[in-house]
Amino acid sequence: MRARDPDGWLHTGDQARLDGGRIYIKGRLKDIIVTSTGEKIAPADLEAAITSDPLFDQAMVIGEQRPYLATLVVVNSAKWAQQAHDLGLNPDNESDLHSEPARRSVLERIRAALQAFPSHATPRAVFLSKEPWTVANGLITPTLKPKRAAIEARYAAEIAELYRGH
Repeated sequence: MRARDPDGWLHTGDQARLDGGRIYIKGRLKDIIVTSTGEKIAPADLEAAITSDPLFDQAMVIGEQRPYLATLVVVNSAKWAQQAHDLGLNPDNESDLHSEPARRSVLERIRAALQAFPSHATPRAVFLSKEPWTVANGLITPTLKPKRAAIEARYAAEIAELYRGH
């Protein structure tokens, strides 16, 4: 395989943008989500914004060939305890973690974290977990990046539920 095409372009697999004569690398093309509506989204940017909220320890945005984005989040246990209390939920009850009030509240926080992004880049559904993604459980790399395929396989049933009816 040639690194440069006949016109002299170097194909690196990176997505970039030019701004004021500078090149900014935005992500890997293979990591770009293309929804069923054709929107292209760099999930790493969204995930970084989501995890800037202290409630979220980890996040992974999904939506490849799906009608909208959804996200899987690992909540911070201490912050979740406070959030659950504020919502009148039991932080130790797994069904409360997956309740409609919990999901609605978390989606509001995600929307706030992503307000600088276009509306098509805002997840419409969320799955909450308290189980961290670790190298030991095979869900992140040694460089702490999510193993997207492994996470999607681990949460396949939950992901299917996020898109049920669409």
